[in-house]
Amino acid sequence: MMSSTPSRCFFVSDLHGDVDRYRTLAEAAAAERPAAVFLGGDLLPMGSAEAFVTATLGPIFEALREALAGAYPAVLLLLGNDDARSAEAAVLEAEARGLWRYAHLRRLRCHGRDVYGCGFVPPTPFRLKDFERYDVSRFVDPGSVGPEEGVLTTPVAEGELRNTTIAGALDALAGDADVREAVFLLHCPPHGTALDRAALDGLRVEHAPLDVHIGSIAIRRFLEARQPRLALCGHVHESARLTGAWRDRIGGTLCLSAAHDGPELCLVRFTLEDPEDASRELIPRARPGRAGARRP
Repeated sequence: MMSSTPSRCFFVSDLHGDVDRYRTLAEAAAAERPAAVFLGGDLLPMGSAEAFVTATLGPIFEALREALAGAYPAVLLLLGNDDARSAEAAVLEAEARGLWRYAHLRRLRCHGRDVYGCGFVPPTPFRLKDFERYDVSRFVDPGSVGPEEGVLTTPVAEGELRNTTIAGALDALAGDADVREAVFLLHCPPHGTALDRAALDGLRVEHAPLDVHIGSIAIRRFLEARQPRLALCGHVHESARLTGAWRDRIGGTLCLSAAHDGPELCLVRFTLEDPEDASRELIPRARPGRAGARRP
């Protein structure tokens, strides 16, 4: 039975190990006491991801839990294409201590709603491939690098990179479940929306023009076919600046992005019961020495 009290939630994404942004998020959570906090990937710094989870991210959420006690929110997170999968063990260890729940390729429950997570993105030009998979086929955009040609921080089964697609992963994740009231926590936005618009105007690779929409075709097709209530995504930092939009719609699915290319924390607030009333705020980052900056 669902609660009659609105489940106010926070959504953030693409914090890339910025400690000041995490402190700002913790301050907002301590002040507003949301029912849930969703973190949509690209959470860690490059090069020291596992140490960051253990020494920085975990303690921030431990302090928040100590401060809020019984009001500590449900925290659901996944990693993204800039996050080393070698940090996954530390993420799962913190999950075992009750700090958060790891959503990648899982179906979770949060305040009476199913939440499905997928951190995969289609192939990019970047070398790290832990969370990159082919989209609907083995096609790779001009300038991008296929998953088998990049770098992994965690071994995968033979053939997985070549044979796995985001389309297949989503189908396997959802199965034949009715997802119309579900939340999908994604790193990648759906293709061809206001949320996947990249700053690639006029650029070419060997005379081939680059698509300015870099989201996932598989995710778009899945949302069109299955029509979940809400999709949360990030990944394309500049999209809101270029399009003026941080929300879009695919049929009955509301899509919200927390990606942002400025220095502030981009905080999306919504309720599970009525996500249409979602709002977006750019909050200056907490810094040591600022009033309240040392709170959890």
